[in-house]
Amino acid sequence: MSPASEHPEHPEHSEHHTITPRRVSFDWKSTPLHWIPDEPTATHVINVLHLLLPAGERWFVKVFKEGLPLVRDPALLQDVKGFMGQEATHSVQHAYVLEHLAAQKLETADYTKYVDFLFERLLGERPPLGMPIPEREWLRHRLAVVAAIEQFTAVLGDWVLHADALDHADCDPIMLDLLRWHGAEEVEHRSVAFDMYQHCGGTGLPRYARRVAAMAVTAPVMLYLWAWGAAYLLRHDPQLAGRLRYSLAEHNRAVRKGLLPSWRDLGAAIPRYLRRSYHPSQEGSLRRAVEYLAVSPAARAAAGAIGRSAIA
Repeated sequence: MSPASEHPEHPEHSEHHTITPRRVSFDWKSTPLHWIPDEPTATHVINVLHLLLPAGERWFVKVFKEGLPLVRDPALLQDVKGFMGQEATHSVQHAYVLEHLAAQKLETADYTKYVDFLFERLLGERPPLGMPIPEREWLRHRLAVVAAIEQFTAVLGDWVLHADALDHADCDPIMLDLLRWHGAEEVEHRSVAFDMYQHCGGTGLPRYARRVAAMAVTAPVMLYLWAWGAAYLLRHDPQLAGRLRYSLAEHNRAVRKGLLPSWRDLGAAIPRYLRRSYHPSQEGSLRRAVEYLAVSPAARAAAGAIGRSAIA
């Protein structure tokens, strides 16, 4: 039995949905630094994604690759491979945005080196500081962290698919397509990391306790990294020249305008995740995600390229 089948699903999730990587590409040359016009705080709070995701999603793929030999369920194995392909593409595309920021004189290396250290050293293949944790148990801990992070990416993905205020704010269409393509794929594969952890994370109370512990660490670390990243980007923004710093007042103003997700929506994702009966198929709308992927300019171009290649 597939791990996903142990949990009740919404009617729209009753049939298995195939997770397929889309080899998208984006042209950044016309995207302005403040891609939400006159909203530098909202722009850079969202831009923190580009700081965190290249290293973070490469790490997801590495951890799942380590776990592949443990997967005994064919359906889950197919989902995991689809997840890995999608996450690898996400990592590459967000790295290209960092290159675009650098071309606009906003260097990010002084921040991203710490993100690289977090994922490559502190959460690397071996426990840090020679901690005596068995190899299988260390893998389970890292799979639990991936599942916790994916809870937030699913919530953020669903938010950006519904954030009409971004359309009304005259956002750069290329950046908005990147965010919504990525968000749609996060909703599309929202259950995979959780199912992978449930499959490989042991049984009973220890499996649940490890899931709780991973969220207890992940949530505050993500909040810290996000606030630090937003402050870094605003401080180093060459167009602001130090005139604006990160503040909760400006952040909350952007939330009220619908340009950022609310604290309530983000915070509510945590107790949902901690319920023993929880399954991520309860997050967001798969239907909405699939509908966007059908009209996304980047996803349509990628599908067209595959079709032309098959014909040739």
